[in-house]
Amino acid sequence: MKKQAPFKLLAFVSVLLILMVGFIYEIKKTSGTSKDKEYITSKEKSEQEKAEEYAEKMKPKIKEKLKKEDIHHFIKDIKFNEKVTISPMGMIEVTGYINNEPEKFSFDASLYYKSNEVDSIGYSKEVGDRFTDWSKYSKKEKEEYIKTAYPDKQEREQYLKDIGELK
Repeated sequence: MKKQAPFKLLAFVSVLLILMVGFIYEIKKTSGTSKDKEYITSKEKSEQEKAEEYAEKMKPKIKEKLKKEDIHHFIKDIKFNEKVTISPMGMIEVTGYINNEPEKFSFDASLYYKSNEVDSIGYSKEVGDRFTDWSKYSKKEKEEYIKTAYPDKQEREQYLKDIGELK
């Protein structure tokens, strides 16, 4: 029986040694990934910087597209938010607002990198209402919509001023 004790001890030490070597290997491997993460982070930053530069270049085209949709000439001023994001699909997203009213007259533009075109622009309901071409609707439809969308008399009057129908 005593001959088995050194064998068990030797097996235990061997297993312990293998575990320690594996543990040390994992520590070294993990420390290497932190350098990889630093590289990836710096690469992401450079992609972010590229997106910001591209967005800056495209801002005049975004303004042009918004003004083209502004058939009532309601836009007096367009401002852009500082933050530019890259969507999971790779689109560059730029946000902003019109006439110094970020809560009311906001928009967002999507850009494909290096396409030199504004892919799409989305905007708040209030902006969309001001871009509506009422010549396509009857007078009754227009009046009903405006009364429903702007039940407050002051808001309704402001809307009519914004589309050039009230001085």
